[in-house]
Amino acid sequence: MSGRNTSAPHPFYEYLKRIRALAHIGLVYAENEYQIERNQEIIDLTHDMINQVTNIPLNQIEGYFAKPTEYITPKVDVRAVIFDQDGKLLMVRERADGRWALPGGWADVGLSPKECVVKETAEETGYEVAPKKLLAIVDAKYFNHPPQPHSIYKFFIQCELTGGEAQNTHDILEVGFFSRDAMPPLSLERNSQDQIDMVFAYYDDPAKQVTYN
Repeated sequence: MSGRNTSAPHPFYEYLKRIRALAHIGLVYAENEYQIERNQEIIDLTHDMINQVTNIPLNQIEGYFAKPTEYITPKVDVRAVIFDQDGKLLMVRERADGRWALPGGWADVGLSPKECVVKETAEETGYEVAPKKLLAIVDAKYFNHPPQPHSIYKFFIQCELTGGEAQNTHDILEVGFFSRDAMPPLSLERNSQDQIDMVFAYYDDPAKQVTYN
């Protein structure tokens, strides 16, 4: 898998998230006050270190993570891959940063990945789609994203347009189709260039097997 994350400002950033996750699990299963105190101290230290290497405010870092009584797991991000008849890729311009990404977002509790990608696409673009093929399930850390406090698994699902029409929404400024050699500036928190290259590889070779890492 190409595209190892080179955007992180510190080589130990992923280790910090792993250490924090282990301490969190230690809190979940702590049997005495000593274990609680030690694991909480490790968590506090990793928050300080994550703040130093990412410049994310401490209060935001603390809010990103699950409560100490919950077993910590990766977050799930679902993205729709939709090509038009000319091989152009559907993208949305995010209000949050003014840059472009594949339609999608965090998976919703109670919905399957297919249901999520249909819902997100309709909400963000106005288009109705039918999911056709799972292209990839990947860990975001292997791609060129800016550093983020949580671990993220990304689902890329190829869909077919079935109806609707383009519309802008509260979170989306524009909707458009783009060729691979005319990609707009990407919202790198959501999608990286190597992920865009990956999905175009499926347009070139529809028989390509699912990508996972």
